[in-house]
Amino acid sequence: MLPDRPAVFGPLSDKPHILIVDDSVDELRFLLDALRSRNYRLSVAFDGQQGYQRAQASPPDLILMDVNMPRVDGYASCRLLKANPQLMHIPVLFLSASNTVNDRLLGFSSGAVDFICKPFAAEEVIARVGVHLELALRRSNAAEPVPELKTPEQDEVLLAAAVQIIGEQLYRPLTLADIASQIGTYEKKLSKIFKTHMGMTVFTYIREQKLQNARQLLAKTQMSVIDIAEQLGFQSACNFTTAFKEHFSQTPSAFRQTVKLAGAHA
Repeated sequence: MLPDRPAVFGPLSDKPHILIVDDSVDELRFLLDALRSRNYRLSVAFDGQQGYQRAQASPPDLILMDVNMPRVDGYASCRLLKANPQLMHIPVLFLSASNTVNDRLLGFSSGAVDFICKPFAAEEVIARVGVHLELALRRSNAAEPVPELKTPEQDEVLLAAAVQIIGEQLYRPLTLADIASQIGTYEKKLSKIFKTHMGMTVFTYIREQKLQNARQLLAKTQMSVIDIAEQLGFQSACNFTTAFKEHFSQTPSAFRQTVKLAGAHA
């Protein structure tokens, strides 16, 4: 059995450091054997939470991440990585036996740069790893120097990841459990983070974002009030109109008319 601690294989050098995150010992051994032949520095983690923690402790150059894992899955771990300014540049390649279009799209929307389907050939993994390491190196060489970033608090990372999910999924009837599970935390913690850092509940924030989005749609599109209400998940156009008026002190139709008049006199 592989040890439950950071493992580094091969001499410490300027060789790229790859973190492999997978709860299957057999898969880990297969990947370690395949990549060891390239003399990479390799470390392992056994679930998404441990993978994120080890990336924080020793940022790798690339992460190979399984999707379906206990505690925190690969999607949630990737969202946390991409919400952390110090880790967001690390390319994440998903490994999964799930091979539907939705699975792959979810992987890319979570922030991954590639999706490798199981079972895979060692040569394919080696080739894709090499390509993405080279691309990452080119981006790094071309990028302007940036000041050293302060290490973010864990709550700040969770908040950034939650805000990202809400912004991308405003059209869905999101629940607190949905959001928490997508970033690998639990409901009470997420509620506390929003109240502490945003001064409001998660649902108040979601409602605020929906109304701001509605304001943009009213100003910049010809969509009807009914269509906007439906797209943003309001129960009815009447409920949407009531909420909009309470927030902006005028109805959606009145706001749209105000925008038109302002444009006509500009």
